[in-house]
Amino acid sequence: MQLKHLKPLLNAQVGAAKICCMAWAPNNAKLAVCTVDRVILLYDENGERRDKFSTKPLDSKYGKKSYVVKGIAFSPCSSKLAVGQTDNIIYVYKIGDEWGDKKVICNKFVQTSSVTCLIWPMDNAIVFGLSEGKVRLANTRNNKSSTIYGMESYTVSVCCNTSGKGIISGHADGTIVRYFFDDEGSGESQGKIITHPCPPYALAWGTNSIVAAGCDRRVIVYGKDARVIQNFDYSRDTTEKEFTVASTSPSGQSVIFGSYNRLRVYNWSPRRAAWDEGKQKDIENLYTITALAWKKDGSKVCAGTLCGGVELFDCCLKRTIVRNKFEITYVGLSQVVIRNLTSGTRVVLKSHFGYEVEDVKILGNDRYIVAHTSDTLLLGDLLENKLSEVSWQGTGGNEKFFFENENCCMIFNAGELSIVEYGSNVVLGSVRTEFMNPHLVSVRLNERRPTKGRGEADNKKMAYLADAKTVTVLDLLTGFNVATIHHSSKLDWFELNETARKLVFRDKRLGLHLFDLESEAKTTLLNYCSYVQWVPQSDVLIGQNRGNLCVWYNIDTPEKLSMIPIKGDIVDMERDEGSTIVLVQEGVNTITYPLDEGQIEFGTAIDDGDYGRAIAYIESLPPSPETEAMWRTLSKLALEGKHLYIAERCYAALGNVTKTRYLREINKMIDRYEAETENNGLTYFPVQAKLAILNKQYKTAEQIYLENGAVEECIQFYKSIQMWNEAIAVAEAKGHPDLDNLRQEYYKWLLDTNQDEAAGGLKEKQGDWNAAISLYMKAGLPARAARLAYSRSDLMSNRSLMEQIASALLKYDLHEQAGELFEKTANNQRALECYRKGNAYRKAVELARHSFPSDVVRLEEEWGDHLSSQKQLDAAINHYIEAGATEKAVEAAIGARQFRKAIVILEGQDPAMAAKFYHKIGKYYAQSQDQATAAQLFMKAGSRKEAVDLLLASEKWEEAYALAQTCMKPEEITMLYINSAQQQEAKGKYKEAERLYVTVDEPDLAITMHKKLRRYDDMIKLVEQYHSDLLQDTHIHLAKELEGENSLRRAEHHYVEGGDWKAAVNMYRQKDMWEDAYRVAKSSGTPTAHKQVAYLWAKSLGGDSAVKLLSRFGLLEAAIDYASENCSFDFAFDLAKTGMKSKMGDIHLKNAMFLEDEGKFPEAESEFVKAEKPKEAVLMYVHNQDWDNAQRVAQKHDPGSVNDVLIGQARVAFEAKDFQRAEAFLLRAQRADLAVKYYKDAGMWQDALRITKEYLPNKLAAMQAEYDVEMAHKGPSGPEGIIKQALDWEGQGEYAQAISCYCKITSDMTSDIRVLEKCWMKAAELALKFLNQDKAVRVVEIVGPRLIQIQKQSKAAELYINVDLIKEAIDALIQGRDYQKAKRVAKEFAPQLESYVDDRYKDHLKHQGDTKTMASVDVETALDMYVERGQWDKCIETAEKAGFKVLHKYVAMYAANLIKENSTLEAMELYVQHGAPANPQNFNIYKRVVQDVFAYPDSGAESYKTWANLRNMLFSLCKNMESSNENGTPDHQGFETQLQIAHYYSVRSACGNQNTLSEIAAKISTSLLRYTTLIPADKAFYEAGAYCRAVEWNNMAFVFWNRYLDLSEAIEEGSLDMMDNADFQDTDVPFEVPLPEKHFLTEDKREEVREWVLAVSMDQKVEQELPVDERDTYVANLIAHTTNMKSLPCIISGYPVLRNKVEFKVKGKSANAEDWQKFNMAAKISPSYEIHDVLTFIQQYCGNAPAVASAYGYQ
Repeated sequence: MQLKHLKPLLNAQVGAAKICCMAWAPNNAKLAVCTVDRVILLYDENGERRDKFSTKPLDSKYGKKSYVVKGIAFSPCSSKLAVGQTDNIIYVYKIGDEWGDKKVICNKFVQTSSVTCLIWPMDNAIVFGLSEGKVRLANTRNNKSSTIYGMESYTVSVCCNTSGKGIISGHADGTIVRYFFDDEGSGESQGKIITHPCPPYALAWGTNSIVAAGCDRRVIVYGKDARVIQNFDYSRDTTEKEFTVASTSPSGQSVIFGSYNRLRVYNWSPRRAAWDEGKQKDIENLYTITALAWKKDGSKVCAGTLCGGVELFDCCLKRTIVRNKFEITYVGLSQVVIRNLTSGTRVVLKSHFGYEVEDVKILGNDRYIVAHTSDTLLLGDLLENKLSEVSWQGTGGNEKFFFENENCCMIFNAGELSIVEYGSNVVLGSVRTEFMNPHLVSVRLNERRPTKGRGEADNKKMAYLADAKTVTVLDLLTGFNVATIHHSSKLDWFELNETARKLVFRDKRLGLHLFDLESEAKTTLLNYCSYVQWVPQSDVLIGQNRGNLCVWYNIDTPEKLSMIPIKGDIVDMERDEGSTIVLVQEGVNTITYPLDEGQIEFGTAIDDGDYGRAIAYIESLPPSPETEAMWRTLSKLALEGKHLYIAERCYAALGNVTKTRYLREINKMIDRYEAETENNGLTYFPVQAKLAILNKQYKTAEQIYLENGAVEECIQFYKSIQMWNEAIAVAEAKGHPDLDNLRQEYYKWLLDTNQDEAAGGLKEKQGDWNAAISLYMKAGLPARAARLAYSRSDLMSNRSLMEQIASALLKYDLHEQAGELFEKTANNQRALECYRKGNAYRKAVELARHSFPSDVVRLEEEWGDHLSSQKQLDAAINHYIEAGATEKAVEAAIGARQFRKAIVILEGQDPAMAAKFYHKIGKYYAQSQDQATAAQLFMKAGSRKEAVDLLLASEKWEEAYALAQTCMKPEEITMLYINSAQQQEAKGKYKEAERLYVTVDEPDLAITMHKKLRRYDDMIKLVEQYHSDLLQDTHIHLAKELEGENSLRRAEHHYVEGGDWKAAVNMYRQKDMWEDAYRVAKSSGTPTAHKQVAYLWAKSLGGDSAVKLLSRFGLLEAAIDYASENCSFDFAFDLAKTGMKSKMGDIHLKNAMFLEDEGKFPEAESEFVKAEKPKEAVLMYVHNQDWDNAQRVAQKHDPGSVNDVLIGQARVAFEAKDFQRAEAFLLRAQRADLAVKYYKDAGMWQDALRITKEYLPNKLAAMQAEYDVEMAHKGPSGPEGIIKQALDWEGQGEYAQAISCYCKITSDMTSDIRVLEKCWMKAAELALKFLNQDKAVRVVEIVGPRLIQIQKQSKAAELYINVDLIKEAIDALIQGRDYQKAKRVAKEFAPQLESYVDDRYKDHLKHQGDTKTMASVDVETALDMYVERGQWDKCIETAEKAGFKVLHKYVAMYAANLIKENSTLEAMELYVQHGAPANPQNFNIYKRVVQDVFAYPDSGAESYKTWANLRNMLFSLCKNMESSNENGTPDHQGFETQLQIAHYYSVRSACGNQNTLSEIAAKISTSLLRYTTLIPADKAFYEAGAYCRAVEWNNMAFVFWNRYLDLSEAIEEGSLDMMDNADFQDTDVPFEVPLPEKHFLTEDKREEVREWVLAVSMDQKVEQELPVDERDTYVANLIAHTTNMKSLPCIISGYPVLRNKVEFKVKGKSANAEDWQKFNMAAKISPSYEIHDVLTFIQQYCGNAPAVASAYGYQ
């Protein structure tokens, strides 16, 4: 899947303008986009905006911006749009099918919480998620919604599978839930199936997988069983952001995920059964993708962004154009979009099974499509847009498709014809036939549909040829053959009529026949017929009989036909509205013959339901059987369609007086009703009832009567048709007053009609038992009388009655029933006899078990005998076993063919008795081809030999052998198997004989057999298996024998297999069969063997034939080379002259070289010259030091070789130590370089330097360098030699060479520092003195590092300064740690480098750890060093000396470090000690300190210091902020609030040990609840409850601790959603507070709180309410909820200051007089440091307070 950007639909804005959601319509015509402004934009399929409308809020009073749209979805019909909103509602807008249609809200569903996501998978069913975790379903039909399931976590996403019958939802806690409306037989589990690592905001349900992603930047694939099967991890990709949204392709085989600037596509691979990551789409500045929508045909994807942009992408795998008429787009592996380029219409072809669509063809006049997948076949009608997918495997693409029928496709493949109806996904039918011709197959699929209310089942039939003379008609719905028509001759045409009730067929003799499928009657229509056809939309048949046009207007009367003379041949038939004509070719003219449209009209009228027109036509016809058939047909159809007048007329014409009168009565009833009420008479219930009676639908009639209260009419109707039981049932149900009379009347009627049994049943129902029994006895039903008697104890006690019934039972041979009667009357003996006579052995055995135990065994055996006599041998077995009749049990098992059971029974029995049965059972298994079991049984029967023979006879050689080993001697076995093998050999079963020989280890006999039979291949296989060492010899031996027999091909095979291919080649060479020799050499020989054979073949031919042969094989050049290499120069010259003259030179050259080797130098010289290689001749003479001939040949044929001759003479002279002569030769040859080389090799360097200086001056330097190297490597005095040479160069004024020599001295040559320093300094001195500036710099750059290396940094620095390399000089001094000198150099020559020196000095001090010196140089660096070492105290001490700013920088660092180490109190003390500056960068530290301290438990007075320190720190901070730019900022106000909280905590802590101040402590704890957004809520409520409980404010304690328990549960659940805030309505206690991560109390403490709350809740004195004051407001509230007036908090207790108050100097600070006086009194009575410290702080914080008169009489 590839994404290609098409165009932007909506341009992005500057800033956030999130696209909330988007959706494509199922019909692909519309795209809806919801913007941040809550406006729905509507686009067409090409991305053009066509319409828009605004959404509306739940309540207009909240304003249009009070909600956000979270999801939109189109209905399956594409005419409605559902919109889910966060203001707890879903609206369904009817947007219409056309652009601009009015937008109307047709449904709305109000919810209890915000809608978070929404889909519309099925008709009338909208699935959506809520913020409270529920997933619900909204039914648009009844406008109701219901919960599908609920979770406890926010629903973040919901999607459905490709069929829309299953949904999954993702929740904020990572839960993924699956639910099926219909699991379609998958058997997959439902419910919570997955816990994803993060909230699955991006959720997709693709093929066989659920794919989820979120903020962890991982895409995880879950299988059907919810296990992780793939994980795409991008968490380490720094460019990847969280995944925000996902979408699935319509086929489910691709999913797309959106993140920041990126779209990732994953494609399902059916072959790998895994997801492959496609090429990602990166778009810069796209920003976060917030919405995705995939077009329902899979061709396009839309992406909406955070900045309001909407981008349109094309997605396809490939796109092709077919015949310039159709565009085929593969939008997925299993989905293809086919677009007609002319009309613009499109069809989506999709594999519903997810298979890859491999090939798409457009056939049948460009109307039909055919496509293959690996397992299915896709077919479709482009005109009707009907598509089918059927299972189709293993055909190899050899099918033939026939499209003659517009309703179905006929597929013929390998003798099988399959019918596929367009629009159906199953093969309608498949049959075997070898005759595939459109004229020999007829298919009718509901072609004549009934109209105007007539109902009829589907009618789908097919006729085909089973063989050339047999037509089979198949019902395609049931799969059963409707009819099989056998004919005496072959058929060449047949066709079913449109209703598939008639079949017309023509044979090869041109006889025309009709077969009626209902009556199975075959009628011959014509003996000769050249044309036949059904008239469309009728059952009229036309045909041609020589010169006559034959027409059957009513095919039900085939003998009635109309004949029209014609003079030509019928070519076609046409039917338009109102006329039917037959086209006849008469000569060159086409004549039309109209048919009688009136006769055709009847059938058409019937089909159209126009029965009046049909009657008019029939009445115009004279009476005839044909007319009667028409009346009968019309009557039936009219009655079915409730055309009662027409039905009456039809039955009158047919002479059915009864039905005519009945219908006339109904018609009159209808007329009366319609005249009275002006309503439709057919709705009148008596009419409906009578019609039901006419159709024998009696229950329907009863229901109609009773629904309309006509009970009497219903009873009379049943009585009229003698259905008394139904009449009585109606009377009973309705409480009819004449019910008893009706029963009496029914009873009398039964007696009058001698229905004694029914009369007895009636009496039985009435409770007249004696009368009922008498009637049963009279009717000859004593068994029924007995059953009635059993049910009544009073009847059972009547012995005479029982005897009477028993006698009757015995009279009618009902022995079993008589036995039951005797048993019930305790006459067990007679009961047992009756049971035995009646063969009721089950009851007999049950009776005997408790009454006659000794007879049980006998009865069991009798029971078995009876069952055996009834051929129920299976059942008899167990009874024989119970009776101990083992032999009978075995015989019964054998007779029942339960042989395994028989074997089980025989186990443990007497072997002598069992043997005969084992033998009999063994014969059965032998016949059943289970020889192994049969053999075991024969063995048990003692027939071991028979068992072995059995296995041998059945060719079970191995089993027979194994058995024989247990009962026969080895030699007997061997002889037996050899004899059997010989028998098999005689039968020609050589493989079986071989197996037998091998089984007894006689492979040689098998080898001999194969050899004798000349079965060499089998012989070789055995030799290879058993005598592998003789295999090659055997091949060679056979090859020679076959060669002797002139069987050359077979001999060749064995030669090659024996590894002697050369023998095969020689064999063919001897037979002059060069072609075969060449073939063998090429296929079996070495890579060059075939070339050798071709060469010998060509040599044997010679002349042109040889050239042609070698040219044919492409070996001419190779043959020439081979001949030359083998000194066959004459043959080589012959080949080259004829076929390849270009090779002549090569041959001459090789010949010359051969002659040279032979010492024939003149002949060789001639051949070298002919080969145009005179130089080789020269070299030949040079090699032999024949200088004169060499000079002669060179001067004559190759002047360029003269120098070579001179060089050769020079080389000889050098070897002879004649250097002067050699030098002369080389200089003549202008090869001074060779002279130099020779002198160098001889160690004569001075001569070499001389020649170089005179003749090669450009190489003198290189030669000198080489000489220097040579000299350096000679002897131990290398450095001295170089120094000596340097001095020589210096003396000669060659200063550059001298410097070079001095520089060659390295530390590798000598370890004497003085020598090194002297040489390098000398080199630098000469360079500075005699060389130019650039060269001097380069020398210094070489010498300087060397001097530094030997620790002579000052010398190096001096040199660097001489050439102005100041930076290098400074680095040298620094490296020598001479920082003072480096600083002087920098100051004098490069002031800009002074800071560089200082930095290096600091680095040095830092490295040395000299903080003391560092502090004098750079105090902050020294402080950083202290920090790195963790010496914080030393750091802070030093920082104090460096000033306020530096101090607080490191105080902040120290505090952050302490907080990180969980030492928050130490960090706080740090700021208490050094003050808290109003630096904004420190605010987070202050907030963290406050947060941590607020979370500490309060331990009363012991924690006072902590709270006082926090208070003092915050007081210092706030004072500093007041005098800074932070005054009045939100941060300042926040710290002021935290200061007030810390003050209250310190006051409460100070009150801890003062009993008189316990109420103030409780008030403070209560007041602190208004700050639970800053204080941990569970801690605040627990402490408030605890302090209230301590002062026995139990109502408040109960409320606070109850709230604490609710918070504890919320902490465990991780959500405040379930919190009940009723107790704190109209208070300033906040509802929405941060939820602590962990509990404030341990589990034991929480349990104590639970127990107290539970105990108090049972105390009626304690009420769950908070106290109120005179404001009618909660006492601790600062704001009165009735007046909204706000009071100041008391500086002591935190309670509102109402009346008696103490005002302080600082504005806004006051106290309740009572609380202030109590606190001051406590300070006087029990002075403590904590209370006095609080008062001191209040004076600082609030200023002085005025004196207040005490309520207790003192101030």
